[in-house]
Amino acid sequence: MLNDWKIWLLLSLSLGLAPFSPEPHLVGKLRWVAGGAKGMQLIDWLDLIMHGLPWVFLLRIGILRLWRWVR
Repeated sequence: MLNDWKIWLLLSLSLGLAPFSPEPHLVGKLRWVAGGAKGMQLIDWLDLIMHGLPWVFLLRIGILRLWRWVR
């Protein structure tokens, strides 16, 4: 499961972007961090990790596949 890109893609597009309106939640959190993260509490950081982790694993799988293809 850890190396199944289809599962991580599904999780990235669903959990990673939810809720979808007015903007994806992850985008809002990343903007907040880029703006200095003033006022962010522990729950906000944990929320960022929860919504960002599927993208990290998807990126990991992409890098590993690219590395195998290059070798």
